[in-house]
Amino acid sequence: MTFKGCLFDLDGVIVDTASHHFVAWRTLADELGVPFDESDNEKLKGVSRVDSLEFILQKGNLVLDSNTKLRLMEKKNAHYLGLAAQIQPSDALPGIVALIDELKVLGVKIGLGSSSKNAEQILSKLGLLDAFDTIVDGNHLTLSKPDPEVFLMGANALGLLPEECLVVEDASAGVQAAISGGFCVLGIGRKEELGQADAVVSGLGDLNWSEIQNLLTHK
Repeated sequence: MTFKGCLFDLDGVIVDTASHHFVAWRTLADELGVPFDESDNEKLKGVSRVDSLEFILQKGNLVLDSNTKLRLMEKKNAHYLGLAAQIQPSDALPGIVALIDELKVLGVKIGLGSSSKNAEQILSKLGLLDAFDTIVDGNHLTLSKPDPEVFLMGANALGLLPEECLVVEDASAGVQAAISGGFCVLGIGRKEELGQADAVVSGLGDLNWSEIQNLLTHK
């Protein structure tokens, strides 16, 4: 199986900022009097900022006006960015930089498909911003994962069809989005959570592009 493009999710695939999101959302939930633990944070993987806030509000049976919601999201994001300010190139997850470098050499087009509105800032801190041929993030989207919009936009921006692209995801919502969009998807994480993916690995580690494609061919 040969792909002409690869679309990466950001958090949990390129860098792990889940702990920063958890602290920021938990602080906000505490202020609203809503219980929020790590299992709740797992449910927000790959989910937009708007839908994440709605999850917390629904859990607390809270109804707020749109201006208050906007203020709370801005507050959460400011807290998150403060926590993420120290991200540096060495924080890239194992194997991702080597894989991106290999894809560039092979002429495989590289895209980002993330619900985050901070994607460019994070990639810049990692020194990877210029490595991507296209970036589709929360600033471009109207629909959150598991809707496939983010990946369909990414493939279109690369000038490719969904079946010509591999999606690399670590979240169940992202895997669902890729599958419903007609993409082949490599899951990063636990098979129990990402079983719908075409193949699942615990991490990229030392996997090269040929090995990844073989995994998907012999699934």
